[in-house]
Amino acid sequence: MSAEEELGTAGVARRTVGAAESERASRAWWDADADDYLAEHGADIGDADFVWGPEGLREAEAHLLGDPADLRGARVLEVGCGSAPCARWLATQGARVVGLDLSRGMLRHAAALGEKTGVAVPLVQAGAERLPFADGSFDLACSAFGAVPFVADPRQVMREVARVLRPGGRWVFAVNHPMRWMFSDDPGPGGLTVTQSYFDRTPYVEIDASGAATYVEHHRTVGDRVRDVVAAGLVLTDIVEPEWPEGRETVWGQWSPLRGALFPGTAIFCTRRP
Repeated sequence: MSAEEELGTAGVARRTVGAAESERASRAWWDADADDYLAEHGADIGDADFVWGPEGLREAEAHLLGDPADLRGARVLEVGCGSAPCARWLATQGARVVGLDLSRGMLRHAAALGEKTGVAVPLVQAGAERLPFADGSFDLACSAFGAVPFVADPRQVMREVARVLRPGGRWVFAVNHPMRWMFSDDPGPGGLTVTQSYFDRTPYVEIDASGAATYVEHHRTVGDRVRDVVAAGLVLTDIVEPEWPEGRETVWGQWSPLRGALFPGTAIFCTRRP
């Protein structure tokens, strides 16, 4: 049974969704979809690998979190870790990693893969808008498409990450490139036509027969993302827009060689706490 069938998804709405409803929907969705998601994308993300997005950019080559020497002994938080392949890769580099996710279903896979690979990391179930850690607990924080696009108040996520970072700590997160909001989630020619305004920040919401949200994704413009970072007291050091590699034929959801050759699909925001 698909997540849509299990949750009774009956249609799509465009309406405001608050923090509590977003969190309920995301927890239920990823619990219901965890098995199918890993069956479809497990090979793409790996068991212990750090892939920033569907373009295939890997932290092993990009070093967005710092030089390899910076990772050894570093205290690292992965926000929205899912099945935690990034956290396990970081652990293989000598980092002391905690993986955090809202979904028990995803964390179940994370624990099982920790046993399978022999690279277990501590796992915490919690939402990104309320991190259950003390101030200054981590040297680094990261997120590869985890949590940030699904919360109603991403500025609060930025504040929370800034709080749990030590001074000088880095926070690097990857999300859908904001310009993708203008296009349908179609990897083919149909996904090359603008269908809605980039400036329309109304969330995308899937609903059940009663109108309750079963899936929510929130949109922020590039400027919004920058302002969220700055408002949290963080310093933006770079925005990375990975180009689609020549010869990469992977189709991953809305991402494809066709679209990737024309416009970016991923935006990676590199920040640090002063």
